[in-house]
Amino acid sequence: MKTVIERILTGLQYLLPQHPLSRVVYLLMRCETTWVKNLLIRLISRLAGINRDEALSPDKNDYASFNAWFTRQLKHGVRLFDPDPAAFLSPCDGTISETGDLRGKRILQAKGKQYSVQDLLAGDPVSEQLLNGYYATIYLSPRDYHRIHMPLSGRLKRMIHVPGRLFSVAPYTVRHVPRLFARNERVISIFETDTGPLVMVMVGAMLVSSTQTTWAGEITPNKNKEVSVIDYPEHNVTLSKGDEMGRFNMGSTVIVLMPADLVHGEADLLPGCAVKVGQRLATLQPSPGVTP
Repeated sequence: MKTVIERILTGLQYLLPQHPLSRVVYLLMRCETTWVKNLLIRLISRLAGINRDEALSPDKNDYASFNAWFTRQLKHGVRLFDPDPAAFLSPCDGTISETGDLRGKRILQAKGKQYSVQDLLAGDPVSEQLLNGYYATIYLSPRDYHRIHMPLSGRLKRMIHVPGRLFSVAPYTVRHVPRLFARNERVISIFETDTGPLVMVMVGAMLVSSTQTTWAGEITPNKNKEVSVIDYPEHNVTLSKGDEMGRFNMGSTVIVLMPADLVHGEADLLPGCAVKVGQRLATLQPSPGVTP
């Protein structure tokens, strides 16, 4: 029965006007009418199980809109960043969807479903360097902290915006929509690190499709219908390990990738495991640096 219900809910998403619905929610989440935004903060926080005590300010009156609350800063010390230089950090709070080594150029979406790294990265040349590499897919639910941080220090090489669908990224949809992460709208950031190329993919989703980075501001929603690539060779966007690199205005999914033999994932981090930003996802292995 559960599978049947999941298939029905997934099927409905093919019929819904994903982008117009997301635009309506985008505007509502930014409403600054006091009683509206306070009602949203109170109601959604309770339904989602958000821990208000972790926020730098737990007072809803300190936030201009629900979105300002949703992307709230946390109190100092409520997230601990692993200090080991060899630690590859979780970029966000969330739940591990899948993690491990790529199957050649294929990435596991869910049991029985794979998709191409080249499709995910819109054919970017860095795909060729990721053969049999490491990946981790992390799902952020509405209760999670929604700022995204750097797993390693790196210098931004290019950013790619890929327009697409806005299927939900909830676990039941991931199980039933083929190539979901390679079909949804997404923002891809490619960094040069001392270890090798680091790829971070922020995947949009229905009702929660607004994504921004610290260097470019809000990237989505975006009316562009074509893939856009921005190179950053002269802008010197350099971020240190643990720095904020972006945020989701509502929840979604982050995918991180690195070439083979550069990092080894933690054996006890399996699909379904909860992670916190700054927690060790993997351990760096001694290897000569490679640039993307």
